[in-house]
Amino acid sequence: MRLFSTCPPSSAFPKGYRQRLAETATWSERAGCEGMLVYTDNSLLDAWLVSQLVLEATEALSPLVAVQPIYLHPYAVAKMVGSLTRLHGRPVHLNLVSGGFRNDLLALGDETPHDRRYDRLIEYATIVQGLLDGGGPVSLEGDFYRVDKLRLTPAVPPELRGDVFVSGSSEAGLGAARALGALAVRYPRPAEEEEGYPSDGVRTGIRVGIVTRDGEEEAWRVAHERFPGDRRGQLTHQLAMKVSDSVWHRQLSETAEQADGGPYWLFPFENYKTMCPYLVGSYRRVGEELGRYLDLGAQAFILDVPPSEEELWHTREAFAASAEATATAEAAP
Repeated sequence: MRLFSTCPPSSAFPKGYRQRLAETATWSERAGCEGMLVYTDNSLLDAWLVSQLVLEATEALSPLVAVQPIYLHPYAVAKMVGSLTRLHGRPVHLNLVSGGFRNDLLALGDETPHDRRYDRLIEYATIVQGLLDGGGPVSLEGDFYRVDKLRLTPAVPPELRGDVFVSGSSEAGLGAARALGALAVRYPRPAEEEEGYPSDGVRTGIRVGIVTRDGEEEAWRVAHERFPGDRRGQLTHQLAMKVSDSVWHRQLSETAEQADGGPYWLFPFENYKTMCPYLVGSYRRVGEELGRYLDLGAQAFILDVPPSEEELWHTREAFAASAEATATAEAAP
C-alpha cells in the first residue's frame, strides 16, 4: 500500500504559504507518506515551483506533480522531472490531468472534447515517458504532438524513475491508464457499492479524506466542526455541476444523492469544501472500510489536505487497524 498526502492550496494562504507548505510536507514525511500531491489550475501557484519547495523541506518525500498538457510542452515536463530528480536524488511522480475547470480551459483557448483530451494525454505522456525511460530518442507523429529523435540529457537514473498517475473515473481515463501503464486514480463510492477495480493489468488508487478517532462519536464531532454547512458553498457546488464535464464530479454528485450515512461521507464535497469523499468514524470502522478498498484492488491512497500533523497520525491509526484486522483474518483457521 502506498500513501500520499495533498499539499495545501496556495489560494487558502495568501500570507505565509511557504511556511505552511513546508510544515505540511514535513508532517507528511514523518507520518510515513511516500509523496504529496501538488495539484494545478489557473488560480494556484505554479506546481513545479511548489514541488521544488516540497523537496527542499523534506529528506525523502516525493512530489506527485499535477501536469496539464496545455500548460507545458512534454519536453519541458521531462526536463523539469530530470532536473529535480538530479538535484534532490529522489523520484518525482506525475499526476497527468486531462482537463480542469471548464472556464480555465476556455480561457486558454482549449475546447477539446472530454474523450479527445485523453487521446491528447496519451500522446503527451508517451513522449514524456519515452524521454524519462533512458533519455530517448523519442519520435512521434500524432494528432496533437510531433517530435523527431528527441533526447533528454542528462537522463534520469533508472532507480530514481517516478511513477505516473491518471484519473480512472471515466472509460477514456481508464483506457489512457491502461495504454500508459499508469496507476488509475478513482474517487470511490462506498466500498459495498464498488464492483472491484480493473484486474487486467491496470493498477488502481483512490483519493479520499479521513477523519477518525478512537470512538465514533468523537470522530463525527470533529468532522462536523471541520466541515460545517455552507449555503454559499452548496450554491458553488451546484454551479460547478452545471459547467463541468468531469466524469468523477458527476459520479460523486450522483453518489451524494444516494448516500445514507456510515463511514462514507460526502457532505464536505456537497458544500464545496473538498473535491473527494471522506471516511468518518472510529479507527476500527474506518479501518474496515479501508480494508474493503484494499480487497477490491486499491494499491495507493491519496489523502485530502491534512489540517494538522495530529490528523495524519489519527489516519495512520485507521490504516494500522485495517492491517491488524487483515492479519487476524489471515491467521484464523
